[in-house]
Amino acid sequence: MKKILLLGGSGFIGSAIAEALAKRGDFVTVPTRDRERAKHLLLLPTCEVVSANIRDPDTLDNLIRNHDVVINLVGILNGDFESVHVAFPALVAECCARHHVQRLVHISAIGADVGGPSQYLRSKGRGEAAVAEIAERTGLAVTVFRPSVVYGEHDKFLNMFMGLVKFFPVIPLGSPEATFQVVWVQDVARAVTMAIDLPQTIGKTYPLVGPKVYTLRQLIEFVIQISGKRRMVVGLGAGLSALQATVFEFLPGKIMTRDNVASMRTPNTSSEPFPAIFGQPAAMEDTVYAYMHAGSGGRGRYQHFREGIPADSRHSPDHKS
Repeated sequence: MKKILLLGGSGFIGSAIAEALAKRGDFVTVPTRDRERAKHLLLLPTCEVVSANIRDPDTLDNLIRNHDVVINLVGILNGDFESVHVAFPALVAECCARHHVQRLVHISAIGADVGGPSQYLRSKGRGEAAVAEIAERTGLAVTVFRPSVVYGEHDKFLNMFMGLVKFFPVIPLGSPEATFQVVWVQDVARAVTMAIDLPQTIGKTYPLVGPKVYTLRQLIEFVIQISGKRRMVVGLGAGLSALQATVFEFLPGKIMTRDNVASMRTPNTSSEPFPAIFGQPAAMEDTVYAYMHAGSGGRGRYQHFREGIPADSRHSPDHKS
């Protein structure tokens, strides 16, 4: 059993990691400024949700000092990249080193590069560099993961497309030939959870990608297929893609920005496969159909914690309701 601080743990990926850690008996602390967003985690028996502003250095330092492992998932798709992706990871790493934390797991992104085409990718690259410098200087044990776009029952990627498909008969699609190697959230959670216990992962950077490369057009066509609707996809060229993103920047939620479009100029893929040390990644088609039709994915699985029934036995022949 380890005491693990999960920064950014109330979000989509963090929730899956919190569940995976709770299943194996680790004690997980999830700090948040909005407990409502994290209330689903209260069902996890070894997870504590605490009200805290992790951007405050003293608050962050006090949280880190009481934990064995820190996992930093904090990230944004638009906004103050320098603060969130560079300064904050450096602060986390310095605090971890000061308190002799056993392991820091830093979640970056596929394509992170200080010379990348977008502010997002450049900031992710600088964040990795900052953490690496502190690790080299202090001896802090760090593992870095670079996931592609992560999908799952409560994602904001395939579900965003599903919303568009539901309401619009024609889908104007910017950057239709951009490529992605989407990865299932449960595969990401498994890799992060396993890495904590494997000393050979210290100092390593791992890509987390699915088994297949898709264009953006193929992904939205898949969503159309599973929706059962008839929709037309109209691919936009570079100029219209930028114009569309400019318009979207002024809409609530900023579902697309010009910086996002710039990021898509770099393939969201990896020449290296999902690391074999963490098992094999699932195929998107299989997992999406499974959680859509079974209704047992995502937060719905938390019910087994409330009932005190092991997750793997809920549907076994020996379990009786």
